Amino acid sequence: MTAFALVLIIEGLLPMIAPRFWQKAVQELSKHHPKTIRIGGIISMLAGAFLLQIIH
Repeated sequence: MTAFALVLIIEGLLPMIAPRFWQKAVQELSKHHPKTIRIGGIISMLAGAFLLQIIH
């Protein structure tokens, strides 16, 4: 639950600090093919898992 709470905090930082930039980024992301977005998500998950292994 702690990790999930941290994710929510981190995910909320950019829209709070720079809402217009966040909107533009989301609009640009929506132009990509879903498969490309999925691959980006997989890479992000693997990088996070790798980082977690290094930390612990």
